[in-house]
Amino acid sequence: MEAGPRDREPTAAPDTRAELPEDLQADTPGLSPDGPEEQTATPEVEVELRPPRRLRIWQLAPIVILAAVGSLMFAFPLAFGTAEGGAVVAMLGLLLSSCAAGWGMMAARRVGHTWPGLAGRASGERQDWRVVALYAVVAVAVVVLAIWRVARLR
Repeated sequence: MEAGPRDREPTAAPDTRAELPEDLQADTPGLSPDGPEEQTATPEVEVELRPPRRLRIWQLAPIVILAAVGSLMFAFPLAFGTAEGGAVVAMLGLLLSSCAAGWGMMAARRVGHTWPGLAGRASGERQDWRVVALYAVVAVAVVVLAIWRVARLR
């Protein structure tokens, strides 16, 4: 009983071109007994094995729920004008909404998303100060308007 091909005596590789019919021998110039020659081989293509980083539903669900609860807590006392404790509930809702917004921005930045106009995380570019100033002015305006509206509840 033979264990494998290594136990046999070495023999010369058969000429596969001699076994082919005459009309096919002329059509296969790049074949050798070992396979296709290096010049006819196709180049290798590199493919990224890791999938692109994306936010999954289980990552987004708590952020969305916290934002919805915070928005409702901020909106209802303002809309219906409850007398006692309305300002406190509205400020707590504003705080929860702000936390959800920050949490969402951190999660998005972690997977590679950026704000429009700002450079990416590993791009090596400097942020444009005008875009940063515009974002800061908009954020401050939103906070001032929210606090002003809650202060009017008292």
